[in-house]
Amino acid sequence: MSDQSNNQGRAYEYICLITLYNEINKIRKAEIILNSAYNAAQHAWGLFDKNFQDLLSESAKSAVATIFDMEPMIIEQDEDILKLQIQTDDKGKSGDVRDIVISRKDVQWEIGLSIKHNHFAVKHSRLAKSLDFGSKWYNIPCSKQYWNDVKPIFDNLQIQKNNNKNWHDLPQKDQDIYVPLLQAFIDEIKRSYQLNQEVPKRMVEYLLGEFDFYKVISIDSRRITQIQTYNLHGKLNRSSKISKPKIEIPIAYLPTRIVSLDFKPNSTNTVELFMDGGWQFSFRIHNAATKVETSLKFDIQIVGMPTTIISINCKWN
Repeated sequence: MSDQSNNQGRAYEYICLITLYNEINKIRKAEIILNSAYNAAQHAWGLFDKNFQDLLSESAKSAVATIFDMEPMIIEQDEDILKLQIQTDDKGKSGDVRDIVISRKDVQWEIGLSIKHNHFAVKHSRLAKSLDFGSKWYNIPCSKQYWNDVKPIFDNLQIQKNNNKNWHDLPQKDQDIYVPLLQAFIDEIKRSYQLNQEVPKRMVEYLLGEFDFYKVISIDSRRITQIQTYNLHGKLNRSSKISKPKIEIPIAYLPTRIVSLDFKPNSTNTVELFMDGGWQFSFRIHNAATKVETSLKFDIQIVGMPTTIISINCKWN
């Protein structure tokens, strides 16, 4: 992600937090927890001109009423103080994809929002020379066969790196690097799945995080903010003491089977994963830098979701 995109994303987190805070405080007491992530988001907000700030403000405001309709615990009038915070980056590294957490300590309740500006990507995980993706993704260490398969690929990259090569200096990188590396990736997941049938479930939990959340996506070109509901463990959409949610969110069950895992047709850099229940992901591998490195990054997208994951489009004023 470029610095510009990163700053836009942080600025959007900031105005979503501030907008929620302002609207909640019209109904009940709320406070923002100040931390390094809040400071970074506030700084990013200040980098943009008023026109762009106004655009992001419109986007954030359009989603608030829908969030309130799904989560009456936010606006329940009580004596406790509702807390809002932007999570620090280390939470994301540990598998928590929620950018903003809203919580009430007295009733042991919280929900999270994953905030996205003009993109739908899930994660930007890597394959690297010594990175055991199996342990990280689904708690099964990569096999000896996998390490044997990828060793010559990463040895070649190490040589190119030592020679200070750029990626564009490698004319056959698709066939020499992308294809064999992705084939090793495919084969390893299939081996692990044969050993443990929980691999599909664990992969989705890794890709989406272990906590239920709402994904809030600003789509500037369409002037809508899309809210997607990831109620994988039934933690969202809880009734308050006095009211039920105006919008009911079903539980979206995790997959149990890998139906297909293979290269996307006519592609040398993208793998498609199809699982039961409507779960579909694409994994596009790419070099994330100009200079050759001994690691490559995935752009992981959800291309199919269960019908129980609801998408709501909130139009801007």
